[in-house]
Amino acid sequence: MVAIVDDDDLMRSALQGLLKAVGLPAQAFASAEEFLKSGQQRQAGCLIADIRMPGMSGLELQAKLNAEACRIPIIFITAHGDEKMRMQALRAGAVEFMAKPFDDEALLERVEVRMRLHKEAFRGSCCKIRIRRPGRQSAQIRADHRQQSCSGIGA
Repeated sequence: MVAIVDDDDLMRSALQGLLKAVGLPAQAFASAEEFLKSGQQRQAGCLIADIRMPGMSGLELQAKLNAEACRIPIIFITAHGDEKMRMQALRAGAVEFMAKPFDDEALLERVEVRMRLHKEAFRGSCCKIRIRRPGRQSAQIRADHRQQSCSGIGA
């Protein structure tokens, strides 16, 4: 499952629709706090998060997940980022930092790669997910849905 954390209703809805259109299960959250309270960080194979949100920011969410040894690949999206913020996010383990507006296809490619790598890092029983793109061959990735994905590698 791909988790989406963004305070913008339209962005959340658009991202969830985009991911579902290509066969990726996605769940959207209006805030970092809502995501943490949901317990879904243990189900997520990838997290797409905004940087600037009311309450806990995307960077604060990343720090909280890191402190809990929750190794979800994070793709940050923002309309307000700068190089300093980008470097802070990447140094703390973010896998991507994309400026809004971004190319849908570029985001999908990054999510596919991160889901595949996450699955390989946390081997176990998997379910198959088919990525469907109009006019393109279906690609297949496997997403790990183990409950232990936030326990850290080797835990």
